[in-house]
Amino acid sequence: MAPTELKELKAQLQELTDKGFERPSYSSWGAPVLFVKKKDGSMRLCIDYRQLNKATVKNKYPLARIDDLFYQLKGATVFSKIHLRSGYYQLRVKDSDSRKPHLGQVMPFGLTNAPAVFMDLMNRIFWPYLGKFVVHAEHLITVLQTLRDKQIYAKFSKSEFWLKEVKFLGHIVSRDGIRVDPNKISAIIDWKPPRNVFEVRSFLGLAGYYRRFVKGFSTITIPMTRLLQKDTEKCQQSFEKLKALLTEAPVLVQPVSRKEFVVYSDASLNGLAMNTRLALSDDGSVLAELRARPMFLQEICEAQKGDSDLQANRVQCESGVESDFRISSDGCLMF
Repeated sequence: MAPTELKELKAQLQELTDKGFERPSYSSWGAPVLFVKKKDGSMRLCIDYRQLNKATVKNKYPLARIDDLFYQLKGATVFSKIHLRSGYYQLRVKDSDSRKPHLGQVMPFGLTNAPAVFMDLMNRIFWPYLGKFVVHAEHLITVLQTLRDKQIYAKFSKSEFWLKEVKFLGHIVSRDGIRVDPNKISAIIDWKPPRNVFEVRSFLGLAGYYRRFVKGFSTITIPMTRLLQKDTEKCQQSFEKLKALLTEAPVLVQPVSRKEFVVYSDASLNGLAMNTRLALSDDGSVLAELRARPMFLQEICEAQKGDSDLQANRVQCESGVESDFRISSDGCLMF
């Protein structure tokens, strides 16, 4: 560890000890320590608990899905965001288990069960109010009072109140709908073309988080998964096209349950591909595009050749006979 990091480590450990979060440990368990820089320039102490996590019985408590969280925000016009101060450190560890993470008193970052335990705690505390937050002023007071009663502390400098739009999990949510956070997209735009499997996975992992905003995401990214093959030109085209589409991503509106939905679907009898599109019936605003991971286009075309009915439709298309089917630029039969 560099001298500057060692100095920072000693300072943070002393601060944790002074707050009662940590105590001297002589445990036989050990784990590497590293630092991650925060947005404000300060350093976050992180501990690599991978070996401990392997030996941990997993907590199966379900974590919230981002789609469910977005759905809960439908119809909202005013937003507030409360940032808990070192949230995990506000949960105590049982004395019998304190020697394992060797931080002694509180639950540190990096434990495999930490997110589930924290989510369980929040749901227990706010259970009487879940799904009932409608009147912003009244329920904001309820939330703050509940946190106070349970002695869970927030960080005022990172909390925001009475906003017309709010940054939420890499997105910006407003009364108009959901759009991508430009600060997150800038990292994608500045990304250099991937040259190996690791870089491809890293890029697709970040870009895939916003796949709901890109029509045909799976089809566009197929060439990128073949980076190690010779066809690097198509991979580069796929890479640039995906970056361009993310910069022009639309605003997705929240569904209104009282309105009708129009569903456009494209599915074959043999499960060769599937696509579903949801839209509001009044103005056609896109809600989301639900897409199963397709087979490679070449494999789809090959599979179509083994289907006599599809081949008959292909012959009709090629002969110019009027048909509900057509042949795509990739040579696949489409309905």
